[in-house]
Amino acid sequence: MGRSSRWYVGTDRNAYIHRAWMRRGLPSRAFEGRPQIAIANTASDLVPCNMHLDEVAEHVKRGVWEAGGVPLNLPVVSLGETQVRPTAMLWRNMAAMATEEMLRANPIDGVVLLGGCDKTIPALLMAAASVDLPAVVVPGGPMLTGHFRGRPLGCGTDVWRLSEEVRGGRLSEAEFLRSESSMIRSKGHCNTMGTASTMGLLAEALGMTLPGLAGTPAPDSRLLAGAHESGGLVVEMVAADRRPSVVLTRASFSNAIVALAAIGGSTNAVVHLLAIAGRLGVELTLDDFDRIGSGVPLLVDLQPAGRHLMDDLYRAGGLHAVLHQVRDLLDPEAITVTGRPLVDHLDEATIHDGDVIRTRDQPVLHDAGIAVLYGNLAPDGAVIKPAAASSHLLKHRGAALVFDSVEDLHARLDDPDLDVTPDSVLILRGCGPKGYPGMPEVANLPLPPKLLAQGVRDMVRICDGRMSGTAYGTVVLHVAPEAAAGGPLAKVRTGDMIILDVPGRRLDIDIPDEKLAAREPAPAAVNAFARPSRGWQRLYLETVQQANTGADLDFLVGSSGDHVPRESH
Repeated sequence: MGRSSRWYVGTDRNAYIHRAWMRRGLPSRAFEGRPQIAIANTASDLVPCNMHLDEVAEHVKRGVWEAGGVPLNLPVVSLGETQVRPTAMLWRNMAAMATEEMLRANPIDGVVLLGGCDKTIPALLMAAASVDLPAVVVPGGPMLTGHFRGRPLGCGTDVWRLSEEVRGGRLSEAEFLRSESSMIRSKGHCNTMGTASTMGLLAEALGMTLPGLAGTPAPDSRLLAGAHESGGLVVEMVAADRRPSVVLTRASFSNAIVALAAIGGSTNAVVHLLAIAGRLGVELTLDDFDRIGSGVPLLVDLQPAGRHLMDDLYRAGGLHAVLHQVRDLLDPEAITVTGRPLVDHLDEATIHDGDVIRTRDQPVLHDAGIAVLYGNLAPDGAVIKPAAASSHLLKHRGAALVFDSVEDLHARLDDPDLDVTPDSVLILRGCGPKGYPGMPEVANLPLPPKLLAQGVRDMVRICDGRMSGTAYGTVVLHVAPEAAAGGPLAKVRTGDMIILDVPGRRLDIDIPDEKLAAREPAPAAVNAFARPSRGWQRLYLETVQQANTGADLDFLVGSSGDHVPRESH
């Protein structure tokens, strides 16, 4: 008997109530031992990248019915990266907590997780890990490529690029606005290797999707076919009692880190994978990303680190073709939702376009991955994506130019008299989990117009916030502890010499430790945002952890399982 039988089986009043209110056209046999499958659906008209998930859900339902289960649409909290203020990251943990509680509270035996935009797949995986019912992810998929003036547009990446061209005086505002209607060509999430694409692909590398499904473009009918198959698969998983705790092991996270490096994925994956691992009790640390991923070659030539876009990757062979090239680096023990090891699904993977997916002996970069930096400016770590950085800036010494908040940055950056040179190190603080609050994607600071006009296209930038996976540049981010939590970033003053040494994995301020310890933090950095008196933001600020452990809430780390001891009536 399945978990849902605790609600539906019996002749007492409570079983009667549970069945009667759910009938509404269902036959009595729907409650006689059939697996009840929730479809955790993040479709929302306010989340543009997830608008099409109601259609995907209908195909999941068909697969569930065909396999003998009962599908049940369950709308859950959805977060749109481009829409919500102050940042979608503020609510990732809330979405995970709300989804977890609804999965636990309801009479379901398994769940299909429908996500697309950046925070939705991480939140769904965090929830599924904590409740530990059989679960499978159906990623919503990337959009098709739009074009402007004859060239492809990478959504996100080309927004940053074109806006900088306007600020530098090389593109008119009218032309910039004309590109707007070409940027988003179809349904689906960003077509660059941003966070949405990264997390969809990593869900598969973790073993949580139907093999071969991740990266399927949203308008492609094969996504709907995969959704149908996923609906059938989860019914099989319920019968086999195949839960996330069986799939999401230490070996699975190791494979995800290898995949992250090989695809040139978003730095945001670091905080998301750490948070998911924390829900499972899997020992994963910031150092694992560097230890496992730093020697992995970058094989995917996609924006922002390369030239192509997500529908090119799918056409060229997809994630399996990439993983086939680094198969020897994958842990063969890690299984997928099919019950078979991930590596077993790679046998027939083929590269169909060598310009998009490179072979192991001709990579985009020989050593990719995420570099983890430590030093007196980042005692608990910071990260940088070398594949998206300028090679000549990976070892750099320059004077700090400090901004205490995003508002301070916007107020001063465009000043033609700003005291800044190409060697300056731009520092933005007050943007961590507590400081903003929510750790926004602002770490890729725009460059001062006076330098753009001189032809400068990159500078070293340091921030305790995040940056969009679609962004690029020599950006050190996730600095921990953040300024608002008392980290040394709060003590930096304009003019201090900053030393970045990515090969040496160091980030330092050139000041004796005792002198730095004696400095008082800048009040504006520590108190960057008014402290809320109520609601989610108050709970978040009181309990959120730092970036180096995943920025989850301290009381949400771990899991509570699926058991609910008490009846509702």
